[in-house]
Amino acid sequence: MSYEMFIGLRYLKAKRKQTFVSLITLISIAGVMVGVTALIVVIAVMNGFKEDLRDKILGVTSHVVISRFDGNISKYQEVRAKVEEVSGVNAATPFIYTQVMISSRKAISGAVLRGIEPKTASKVINLPKNMRAGSLEELEAENKPEGMRATPGIILGNELARNIGASRGEPVTVISPLGRLTPLGRVPRSQTFRVAGIFDSGMYEYDSTIAYVSLWAAQRFLGIGDRVTGIEVRVDDIYEADRVARAVGKALGGYPYWSRDWMRMNKNLFSALKLEKIVMFIILTLIILVAAFNIVGTLIMVVIEKTRDIAILKSMGATRRSIMKIFMIEGAVIGLVGTLLGLLGGYTLCTLLATYKFIELPSDVY
Repeated sequence: MSYEMFIGLRYLKAKRKQTFVSLITLISIAGVMVGVTALIVVIAVMNGFKEDLRDKILGVTSHVVISRFDGNISKYQEVRAKVEEVSGVNAATPFIYTQVMISSRKAISGAVLRGIEPKTASKVINLPKNMRAGSLEELEAENKPEGMRATPGIILGNELARNIGASRGEPVTVISPLGRLTPLGRVPRSQTFRVAGIFDSGMYEYDSTIAYVSLWAAQRFLGIGDRVTGIEVRVDDIYEADRVARAVGKALGGYPYWSRDWMRMNKNLFSALKLEKIVMFIILTLIILVAAFNIVGTLIMVVIEKTRDIAILKSMGATRRSIMKIFMIEGAVIGLVGTLLGLLGGYTLCTLLATYKFIELPSDVY
C-alpha cells in the first residue's frame, strides 16, 4: 500500500478534537447514499410501472390489428389464413368493434361492444386470465342449434357492470345507434343479452367501457352479415410487432388493408412515460451532483484542518501531486462507500416494494 493510500484512508478516521470533520464526512456519505438509492428506486418503479401497464394493455388488446380503410372485412377467414402464414405470427382472430349503449334495470352507460370468437380469441388476448366470473365458453351457448332461441351472453368489465348495477345472470339491453331504416325513419337497434361473465383487466379505461359478445351474436345484432371489423394478431415477440405488422401488410397486398402494432396504437402513452422517466433521471442525477459537491466541500474542510500535516509532508519530500492524490483518494472512498450503500439501500427498498407492495396504484387513475 502506498503512503498516499495509507494517509488518505487514515484521514477518514477523525481524532477526538476533529469530530466535526468526521460528522461532515458521514453526511457526505449519507448524501451520496440517499441520491443513489432514490435514483435506483425511482427508475425501478418507472420501469415496473411501464411493464405492468404494457401487460395490462396487451391483456385486453392484441399485438397487431388489421383493418380496412374502406370498411369491414368480408372474406375474413381467407385473410386470417394468409396472416397466420406470416413468419412471427402466433395466432389470429377476427373481431367486431362498435359503440353502443348498455342499460340494465338500474342504469345506462356508454360502452364499446366487441364481437369475438371465444376459441381463437383466447389464443390472442389474455381475457380468460382476467375473468372474475363466468367463462368465454358461455358466449358460445347461443351458437348451438338447441340454443338458437336462447338469450345471447355478454361479458362486461367489472367497472361497467358496477356502473349499471348488473351482475352475472341478469339481463341487459344493448342499443346501437347504427339502427335499421324503416318507413318511420331510422330506428336504433336493441337486443337483450344475458350477463355471462365479468372480467377485470386492472385498467379502468377498459373495465369501464368494454363488453364482449360472440362474433355470431354481434354480426346478427348489427346486421352486417358474415363480415368483421378486423383481425387481431398475436406475435411471438412483442418487440418485433412492428416488423410483423409490416410483413402482414405486405402479405395482404397493402391497400386497402391497414396493419398497426401495439406500440403505434399506444404511442402517446408510452412516449409520455419515456419522457417522464428521462426527466426523473435528470432530476435525481442533479441530486447526486449536489451530493458530489458536498464531498468537495468536505475535502476543502479537511485540507484546511490538515494544513499542518501538509506542511510536514512537504518538508519530508512529498510533492504537490502526492498530496493531491491523498485527498483524491479520500474523496473517492467517500463516493464509493456512499454509492455501495446506495446500491444496497436501493436493492433492499425495491425488494420490499416488490414483496409487500406498500404502494398500490388505483386502476381508475393509472
